[in-house]
Amino acid sequence: MKDIYREFYEKREKLLIHNDPDRVEKMHKKGKLTAEERMQGFFDRETYLELKPWTKNRCNDFGMSEKDLGNEGVLCGYGEVDGKEVFAIAHDVTVMGGSMGEAGRDKVMNCFDKAMDAGRPLICFSDAAGARIQEGVGALNAYCSTFGKTSVASGWIPQITVAAGICAGGTAYCAAITDFIIQVDQVGKLFITGPGVIKNVTGEETTFDEIGGSDVHRRITGLAHFIATSEEEAFAIIRRILSFIPPNAGEKPPQYAINDPIDRRTPEIKDIIPLNQQRAYDVKKVIASFVDNGDFMELQKDYATNIVIGFARLAGGTVGIVANQPKVSAGVIDVDASWKAARFVRFCDSYSIPLIILADTPGYMPGVKQEHDGIIRNGAKLLFAFSEATVPKITVVLRKDYGGAYSAMCGKGMGADFVLALPTGELAIMGAEGAAAVVFKKELAAAEDKDAKIAELSQKYKDTYLNPYKGAEYGIVDDIIDPSEMREAIIKRLKIVRNKPHKAPYRKHTNGPL
Repeated sequence: MKDIYREFYEKREKLLIHNDPDRVEKMHKKGKLTAEERMQGFFDRETYLELKPWTKNRCNDFGMSEKDLGNEGVLCGYGEVDGKEVFAIAHDVTVMGGSMGEAGRDKVMNCFDKAMDAGRPLICFSDAAGARIQEGVGALNAYCSTFGKTSVASGWIPQITVAAGICAGGTAYCAAITDFIIQVDQVGKLFITGPGVIKNVTGEETTFDEIGGSDVHRRITGLAHFIATSEEEAFAIIRRILSFIPPNAGEKPPQYAINDPIDRRTPEIKDIIPLNQQRAYDVKKVIASFVDNGDFMELQKDYATNIVIGFARLAGGTVGIVANQPKVSAGVIDVDASWKAARFVRFCDSYSIPLIILADTPGYMPGVKQEHDGIIRNGAKLLFAFSEATVPKITVVLRKDYGGAYSAMCGKGMGADFVLALPTGELAIMGAEGAAAVVFKKELAAAEDKDAKIAELSQKYKDTYLNPYKGAEYGIVDDIIDPSEMREAIIKRLKIVRNKPHKAPYRKHTNGPL
């Protein structure tokens, strides 16, 4: 009689990954882990459960039926990370370059479905060549399905991609749809077409680093939210992200014990922010002064550095922070800053994370290049994101808040629940000299000493409008606060609106400026 259990044990043994030691050593020398090492290193010890390990390739063309592809080039599983339930996908580059075919697609789709049903985050460790060429249109449709499922999951469960190797073509597009990308420095590469294809089509000579390296996506494209020095550091970054966000859009962000007094004073803000509007300062110091324990997790820190975004906690609860950076181009808002901030605002709104906005900007960046690069469309993205967001929104005017940027940094008319201002705050259409030249045009034309007159009239305009008091009189500013009371002022008002109801008219979805 056939030994059923012996057969079972033999077949199960074949499912285990038996990587070539030499190949593994080569991967390690490149700073890469195997798919199995990624899963075991990422999840809490003894919690990882592989899903659909028996799935096999069904393609019979080009000798594929004779190949034992083991895990089909992808591991999919479930486990715990710091006690939090998480699903993960890891491409196995040792199996046909990690390329995806129909069978691999089935594993990935199942993992997505389970994650969405459970309402738990999904992490993808990407190291793959794209669609499996031997499977033709079937593999092409496999990636098409992945794009679709990633998009459907967006806004319901958080999705994080680790670019741990070559992420080409469809793999790069999948990454771009997810919420956060962590790129492993010198190892992860994200691009659509490689150097060879580019040379054949355009004649351009280039390298993988020049088109998709970490410096490209850290500084030029903004695609990478974080750069990790190793995969182990990438694991730590994921754990930190998960500590700030809820597991799905139906749950609230995590609330931790309050270990920083709510009424802690912040007198240092007076010293950080110069009274002279022309002098720069680092807004990150302001952020660190009032958030819990000075703990701020910045995103895309090397891209569009004139605006700062990231996660922090106030009274133990998660908040998203959007702040102009006066030390970079005076905090002006340009094309890149608009896109960067808008996408972050939309993420926070998706997952019920309150927004704290710190305004100190002279306005949108002027210039022909900005106009041609699409400042109208891209600037509108930030306006749209703030106006669409239904989470609590508290804006603090630190200094300048001029022109269209007043709206872009969530002024009262954009749905800010509270607008606070420091005594140094200025809410106006433009600066004093420019405004005086328009308002007092006739007086200036008749003046004998034009320099003296412009100085006089600029001061007159400044005394009238370039302060927070007019805004407070009109109800556009809810309160003017002492910088030393900024932490307590924000927390107390956040408590009022933290549970405000979601209000929006019925619609299939919005049609914002993409």
